[in-house]
This record gives sequence, C-alpha cells and structure tokens, in this order.
Amino acid sequence: MKRSFGLFALLALCLAAACSPRTGQQSLTIKGSDTMVQLGQRWAEIYMNENPGVVIQVTGGGSGTGIAALINGSTDIAQASRSMREEEKDSVLELRGAPVEEVPVALDALAVYVHTENPVGSLTIDEISAIFRGEITNWAEVGGPDVQIVLYGRENSSGTYAFFREHVLEDADFAPAYQALPGTAGVINAVTQDPAGVGYGGIGYATGVSTLSIRPEAGGEPVEPTMENVLSNRYPLSRNLFFYTAGEPSGLMAEFMGWVLSPEGQGIVSEVGYYPLRPSGQPL
Repeated sequence: MKRSFGLFALLALCLAAACSPRTGQQSLTIKGSDTMVQLGQRWAEIYMNENPGVVIQVTGGGSGTGIAALINGSTDIAQASRSMREEEKDSVLELRGAPVEEVPVALDALAVYVHTENPVGSLTIDEISAIFRGEITNWAEVGGPDVQIVLYGRENSSGTYAFFREHVLEDADFAPAYQALPGTAGVINAVTQDPAGVGYGGIGYATGVSTLSIRPEAGGEPVEPTMENVLSNRYPLSRNLFFYTAGEPSGLMAEFMGWVLSPEGQGIVSEVGYYPLRPSGQPL
C-alpha cells in the first residue's frame, strides 16, 4: 500500500502553515476507526496543548462510519484501519469534487486475543479461520482445555472486522455463534472475563489478555505480533493505519498531519501501544 500524498509534501505544508499567523480559533474534525480513536485522541490532546487556539475533535464509530463522514463532508479527516474501497473513493470525488488522499500514519499488528489462563500460545491462520467460521468449536481441538470456544469480535462497520474477514476468513462468513461488539475495548473486556473466549483487534488494546503467536504452517515457527515482526512483514496480520482526506490537506489540516508524521507524533504512536512507521517513513 502506498500513500498518495508524500511525507515531504506534508512537512512542507506544515512549515508553511506554522509560519503563518493564526487568526482566532481553528478547528479540525477527525472521525472513524475505533482501533485508532485512542491514538487520534492522544495526538489531538498533545497538539492542542502545544497550539493554543486549536480545537481538534476526535470520535470513533468505526472505519466505515469515518469514511461515510468523509464522503458526506461531515469530517475533515477519516481515520481507517483498512484501505478505502474504489467505490468509496469514487463517491468522495463525485460528492466532494476532490480525489481521496491516503496517508498511512502508523502500523498495527492485528492481534488474536485469548484469556491469560488459556494455555494455547500459537495457531496457524487456517486454525484461526476455522475457529471463527465455526469449524473448530472446542479448545481441545487445538491443544487447549476441553471447553467450547466463545467467539468475540467487531461489528461489520469496523475496518478491523473487514480486514480480519478478508485476510483470515478469506471473505467467508463468521460462525452463527460469533458475538459482534461495538468496539475493541468491548472485545478485550469480554475476553478478560471469559476463559473460553477468543477475539481480535489492534495491538494497542492488548492489555489484560494474551496475544497468540501465528505459525505460517503446522509445525512452523510461531511469529509474535511485535514491532520487529511487523516492520519486517513476518507477522502475517500486519497493516497500516490511515488518515484519509478529500483533496490535498492544507492549512491546519496539513500542519497537524505533518506533525503526526514527525518524530514527536510517531513517538506518541509507540506510547499508545501501536508501532511507528519505518524510519524511512514508508508504510507496509
């Protein structure tokens, strides 16, 4: 995946905006991915502290919700944990009169969560897929205790849901017993309280649970969802986290996005629990 608006162009706009005097209060709206909402809110909090007179509102609702808001013009920036679809980009062009600009702003390992008491430490993608399709229903079938597996995950407006369904289930349906929850925090809460539970979500939320390593094949070496394995593309569920705008960002939007891509902004990515872009600034 490749950003269509370069880092250096953003930084140049950032410097230009920084050199211009502010006139009154400036505001920016950011909406979308629940995976990214904590990260976006942290970026906004620090940026507003450093730039009095700037108000940045960050809300979640899912990647699909943020993209819909970008299409209808009710947000300046859409946060998304999946790539925009071509038909969505076409809608932005038609309704907003500008092409979509895609800017990767962080990296993530989509993690598979289990209860801390679950002895299962690694699975293959095929095993994870079979579990969430309902073909493997007991933990004993994959080396765990003899208990029924309980499935938790995201709702279908979520970019994480879409990414997982595409890359793990290969667009097959989830099992009828799958419990869709409105946010990754809800998935984490469910798994922490359910020793038989399994869920998935961004690595930044993986607190109070165990994360499974993924084996490329049966008997293969387990790969943990670490930053090193994401940067090297060894972890199979590595992904970019995106900002999307209608047209090239300018003014406050460009200044803020340039700061997000700066060493300070990327340092906040690590603080929140996700992974910064490669040192070269290149996405996955």
